[in-house]
Amino acid sequence: MQPPQRILAVLPPTIRTILSEGPSSSSQTVHAWVRSIRAHKNVAFAEVDDGTARVQAVLKGKGMEAGLTQGCSVALSGTLQASTGKKQAVEFMVETAKTIGACDPDVYPIQKQQVPPAYLRDHAHLRFRTARTAAIMRVRDSLMRDWHDWFESNEFVHIHTPILTSSDCEGAGEAFALVNPIVNHPTSASAPQSSSASAGPSSSQSTSDRFFPHPVNLTVSSQLHLECPTHALPRTYTLSPAFRAEPSLTSRHLSEFYMLEAEVAFVDTLDQLLDAVEKGMREVLHRLMWEHGRGERTRKDLEIIRDHEPADDYGSPHLAAEPERPALSHLINAAARPFARMTYTSAIKALQAAQEEIEGRFEHPPIWGQGLSSEHERYLAAQNGGPTIITHYPAAIKPFYMLPSSADPSWAAEGGEQGETVACFDLLLPGLGELIGGSLREHRLGPLVAAMKKAGLKKEEYEWYLDLRRFGSVPHGGWGMGWERWVCWVTGVANIRDVVAFPRWKGNCRY
Repeated sequence: MQPPQRILAVLPPTIRTILSEGPSSSSQTVHAWVRSIRAHKNVAFAEVDDGTARVQAVLKGKGMEAGLTQGCSVALSGTLQASTGKKQAVEFMVETAKTIGACDPDVYPIQKQQVPPAYLRDHAHLRFRTARTAAIMRVRDSLMRDWHDWFESNEFVHIHTPILTSSDCEGAGEAFALVNPIVNHPTSASAPQSSSASAGPSSSQSTSDRFFPHPVNLTVSSQLHLECPTHALPRTYTLSPAFRAEPSLTSRHLSEFYMLEAEVAFVDTLDQLLDAVEKGMREVLHRLMWEHGRGERTRKDLEIIRDHEPADDYGSPHLAAEPERPALSHLINAAARPFARMTYTSAIKALQAAQEEIEGRFEHPPIWGQGLSSEHERYLAAQNGGPTIITHYPAAIKPFYMLPSSADPSWAAEGGEQGETVACFDLLLPGLGELIGGSLREHRLGPLVAAMKKAGLKKEEYEWYLDLRRFGSVPHGGWGMGWERWVCWVTGVANIRDVVAFPRWKGNCRY
């Protein structure tokens, strides 16, 4: 039996495929959208794009461009030839042109000139047609594939975790509650009817109950569910949506976003977890910056994003291409240099010293026992010149499931601690702040029950989670990465709403 043809052989060729084959006298057909068109007396030049690449189409002959407008979809037949112009190496010489879908340029919302990001967010269904958004989507896709490859090469199993859940992983009360509908159950006409008078009218009427017998939320994190398979498949991960009813309207927050989360069994120390996270991130960046194929295409897309960065929304400090600093240097440096590591207590001391040096440096004074603010995170990462890992935060400001630092055999307490800490970490990036958070998990039943009680959680609602500790528990840990923040940092896009297809935030869920 002959193997089936590759899909590339049965679908129309993309512009990327046509360009990869180089100039040819063979006639081919390009299916694309017109991004711009310049008409002269006997020739027209159309910039056409099919989402994989862009090429200049040359239409010779008076009126050949008739009906072609910006935004319309076309089928152009012709040949790819070496260009006589200086701006491009090749161009597509059109023999016949057909408009597939017309587009009225007078009312088309996506005009040739650059439009503000806020306008494009209001037209999210059309913004994929801009060079910048299309490039962002391709980079997002490429980064996903790079991480999948890394996890596979390190023997992780990808798990699809649930969206609907009865638990609030973080215990912070930021979950979206599901409206639990009433379901009507009509009584079957063929069911035997009781002759007893006690059956009454209800025997012929429908009965009603709730779809779920208890409150259900949209997930805020896949962590608790991901711990379950990790007790049989010792390395697991997921790239799944998460939802948080967080009213923040900053450029770093969304109500619906994706999380790349991983769990690893049989890890005894926090350093093992930190080494795995750093290894993964640096290897993915290395592929991105130096490998051919997908990495090379992604680097070209990063150039497109940078070239089309809107002036009024350019605000990521780590992105600015300074004369003495090459573009994408933040990615090169992160891939090449070990990440800085420091404890929360050391970080607080460094922040307090900086505050004393310049009074009013921080809007929020750094105080032991309180969380680090965004300005604190950015300062620490900037001072260390790259990705920075902060470890061992106070237990009082962290979720119930984290292992106390004292239970980590590699932990050595340091002076300045003012309370119990947990074996956890945050990975901070210059210009962004927190990207990844993780910890060793409390794998002992008794201490976990005590931590849940202290956090005010109902033990009966987490019996399934406690079963993991009752039956063959092992030391384990994991981490979660805010996917859109990762894409922002890699691409240099200042606003997180621009790296997701259809952003949702407080007050906005149009589509």
